Amino acid sequence: MIGFSLKNLTFVLLTACFIWFSNAANSQSGGSIFNVLNYGAKGDGLSDDKKAFEAAWADACKVTTSTMVVPSGYRFLMGPTSFSGSNCQRNISFQVDGTILAPTSSSAWGSSGVGQWIEFTQLLGFTIKGKGAFDGRGSVWWTNRQVAKTKPMALRFSSSYKVTVTGITIQNSPQFHLTFEDCDGVLLHHFSISSPGDSPNTDGIHLHNTKNVIIHHTNLSCGDDCISIQTGCKNVLVHNVNCGPGHGISIGSLGIDGTTACVSNITVRDINIHGTMTGVRIKTWQGGDGLVEGVVFSNIQVSEVEYPIMIDQYYCDHSRCKNDTSAVSIANIMFENIQGTYTVQPVHLSCSDSKPCMDLKLTDIQLKPKQEGYHMHKPFCWKAFGKLNAPIIPEVDCLQEGNPLNSWGYNDAQCAA
Repeated sequence: MIGFSLKNLTFVLLTACFIWFSNAANSQSGGSIFNVLNYGAKGDGLSDDKKAFEAAWADACKVTTSTMVVPSGYRFLMGPTSFSGSNCQRNISFQVDGTILAPTSSSAWGSSGVGQWIEFTQLLGFTIKGKGAFDGRGSVWWTNRQVAKTKPMALRFSSSYKVTVTGITIQNSPQFHLTFEDCDGVLLHHFSISSPGDSPNTDGIHLHNTKNVIIHHTNLSCGDDCISIQTGCKNVLVHNVNCGPGHGISIGSLGIDGTTACVSNITVRDINIHGTMTGVRIKTWQGGDGLVEGVVFSNIQVSEVEYPIMIDQYYCDHSRCKNDTSAVSIANIMFENIQGTYTVQPVHLSCSDSKPCMDLKLTDIQLKPKQEGYHMHKPFCWKAFGKLNAPIIPEVDCLQEGNPLNSWGYNDAQCAA
């Protein structure tokens, strides 16, 4: 097993290199300005400005370190749009100081809908910045007025390298707010995501098959996971984030429909979580394969959280799910300095019969019920093995020391080193 110290040292070096390269790219001077108003955009909130945005993008793509500007004081209506970088120069910026609005009419999304509202693909050294907002106006989707259509994500990045998002607000997405798929080198900081706590499936930041990610100083309010880390993700650092309302910060769900899921080297630290369903969580489906390992949850302050600490290898979001003996393996997970109040159960570690959780470490856990006298559940463990380091409040006497008799090897998980 690779120890925490070596893995964290490697991650620190990767982080330092990524920040240096990002700062170098963002500090470059020169380039040209391409204002969407000069391409016929109206900015009246009524006219579809999609063609003007596409024309400005086409010209900005031709110039290295160019900036496409969405000026303040305007509301730009824009239908589903894809900004491809396949023919673009590197280090392009998208300066958003005005408001970009998603359409609410059914006809704008086609007969079956689309997967995302705004898509960015195949970009190298791309930055979204500014003081403006992307408003998905998702209430028409949440209330089932367009239930027959595919609910779109707001902003989706795919197959891109060195992407930065800062300053902006993304709000009221029909589904996920900010998604990264197959990306390498992502820096997200000093921006906000906002939607009501009862808006369905509106994850804040969704990572899939993406590596070398830094997320810091963000405010995330949504109706699902504030941050969702999916299969194929590694070298992810999240720190100084405010989460709530929502479902907390989650790794998973993983292994659905028998798939193999691999997640490694994830650090979540210095986080405030308020009024969420869970705090920090790992969730996997029965029947999957793969491995989650090298995860640190540290310095987490929770307030009125239902389940502050959770591992659930029996995750199911349907009314009934099939039982299965195979599972995504979970090992080398640290929960450290997690404090605050809960409303249902402080610790819930529900692990697989065939692939028990191994090498769990709980250190300095101090969780108290929101109000004395409420009916609360005691900590729960099933097939969970690891070590406790005081103080632990309340007592978690269900965690088993050592390794299970049916222990498994890291090489059994079919995940590349």
